[in-house]
Amino acid sequence: MSFFEKLKSALKRIKGKLIVAAILVLIILFWAVAPFTVAIKSAYVPVIDQETGEFVLDESGNIKEEFDWDKFFTELLGVDAMGDETEIGCGLRNPFAAVAKCFTEYFSAYMYTCKWFILFYAGFVLVGVIKAFPKHEYENIENGSSDWSENGEQYQVLSRNKGIILAEKNYLPTDKRGNVNVLVVRRFWCW
Repeated sequence: MSFFEKLKSALKRIKGKLIVAAILVLIILFWAVAPFTVAIKSAYVPVIDQETGEFVLDESGNIKEEFDWDKFFTELLGVDAMGDETEIGCGLRNPFAAVAKCFTEYFSAYMYTCKWFILFYAGFVLVGVIKAFPKHEYENIENGSSDWSENGEQYQVLSRNKGIILAEKNYLPTDKRGNVNVLVVRRFWCW
């Protein structure tokens, strides 16, 4: 069994789980990643010099920014530092506004976050696909069938038409000379 046949078998086996995983990714991207992206981008505030009241510049001449945890949680959860509710912003309480803000103001940051989230999630999906690979070549072959042989090989020993029934269209001939010893192994299910 080649690698691609094993891959096809594994994907066929977990097709339903992959569909659920894809739907879950979309839900997480809109309901969780978008509000986090907006909260992170909103939490970067410019640094103001206490003495002069002017913005502090970095070495390249840009305005220096720092991360404000209070602003982050206020934007994400919709509550201020005292626990009082603020107006509904773009946080977890209103993910559709966060998605709209991500596609208008913070598009590059949202795409960057989505890229890393999808790569992280794809790692888990890859582990699931690898675990679903068949362990051997004869996995999922029906008991009592002639799927173990190809192109009529079983008819060198068995008959297609008459004899003792072994499986559908497979009979052990009663009038054949020579060695017709065939071992029939079958599980017996008892309720």
